[in-house]
Amino acid sequence: MDAQQPRPSPDARVLLAAERTLLAWLRTGLALMGFGFVVARFGLFLRELAVVRSGEATGRGGSMMIGTCLVGISVWILITSAVRYRSYTTALRSGQDVPPPGPVFGLAVTIAVALVGIVMTVYLVALG
Repeated sequence: MDAQQPRPSPDARVLLAAERTLLAWLRTGLALMGFGFVVARFGLFLRELAVVRSGEATGRGGSMMIGTCLVGISVWILITSAVRYRSYTTALRSGQDVPPPGPVFGLAVTIAVALVGIVMTVYLVALG
């Protein structure tokens, strides 16, 4: 009967690199959340400014929608990065030979933010 060999612990450098990646995604998510809040509140500021100038509120609330989309993307980033980190480190600690996470998540975030940026550009151009 073969004695079970103890599992080698994962290289600390790999675990720390995974943690740095998680923290980078956390910073990205928090920055987008803050920017989304600013965009959403900017529409309120513009409406208040219009009331002061002309006495009537104008605007369609597009900045609220765009800001909410940015906050939603940031929540998606935070949850997905936490799940990816957890599954990657769990697999490493269990001794599985796992490749690092691929670029799909980063590309998806880039596309989502670019789409919101396009919508924001169209909205700002439409406002004149």
